[in-house]
Amino acid sequence: MDPQQLRTFVAVVDHRSFSAAAGALGYTQSAVSQHIAALETDLETALVTRRPVVPTEAGARLLEHARSLLLRLDAARTDIARLRQLRPGRLAVACTPGALTPAAADAVVRIRTAAPRLTASVRVCGRDEALREVLTGAADLALVDGAAAPSDPLPLPGAGPLTACAVAQEPLAVLLPTAHPLADRSALRLSDLVDARWIDAPDAAVPLSHLRAAARTDGFGHQLLYTGVDISGLGALVAAGGGLAVLPSPVAAGLPGITAVPISAPRIVHRVEVLHPRGTTGPAAELADMLRPSARTAVGTAARIQVERG
Repeated sequence: MDPQQLRTFVAVVDHRSFSAAAGALGYTQSAVSQHIAALETDLETALVTRRPVVPTEAGARLLEHARSLLLRLDAARTDIARLRQLRPGRLAVACTPGALTPAAADAVVRIRTAAPRLTASVRVCGRDEALREVLTGAADLALVDGAAAPSDPLPLPGAGPLTACAVAQEPLAVLLPTAHPLADRSALRLSDLVDARWIDAPDAAVPLSHLRAAARTDGFGHQLLYTGVDISGLGALVAAGGGLAVLPSPVAAGLPGITAVPISAPRIVHRVEVLHPRGTTGPAAELADMLRPSARTAVGTAARIQVERG
């Protein structure tokens, strides 16, 4: 498949319009139609209907692959460009809400203070976006969090060729309204909450997919979808009875109207990892090095992992 045609296909599906996709890509509408027609000829099937413009069953299946394929192509181009385009005067960090630990914040400020001319930025976003920022060169380093067994890396299939290292680990707690029948428990097992009402907040809290993997179940259905990275907003929904969520114990403890009950089983923790490209140098490498000692304190030398995800 031609990457240019694939990119056009994604744009058409996203904009639900050939003309809008043409405007976004800087093409003529005729060129967009030709790209789609060529791609359909290559795959020997229709990919989008024209009125309305929506993906066919085959188009929806292709879309599942297209975004990750295009991201990996962009990541490959960026990875090669890094070999000849060093940016010693920049430190751009992308992080998920639960990953900006006090140690990480302190390290960023210390590096910026020591280098007055350094352009430093911290962007709080979702996991997929944080990974995309590093893979495409928009960020130099990512800090991401999630739930995992104490000695396991985070389940981040989209991390591609990035190098990952654990930098923090702490207990997890289930967020309950203070009047919830289970709020007086000293601990809770996830298996007892499989059929409870949950809020799916994949970027602000531990993703429900992580809980399903840890509990080895298809449960944890949600009644509300919460998009965004504002933890206080999520806490307000939990306090109002909108459903349960899981956060690191220190974060959960500060939310009003919430009781945070520790998870006793299975044995999972809130884990923060730093991710960066191979051969990272400059301020990003300095930040990663500054965070690694906290990993030895938090999780022990044996649990400190440096893996290449492929």
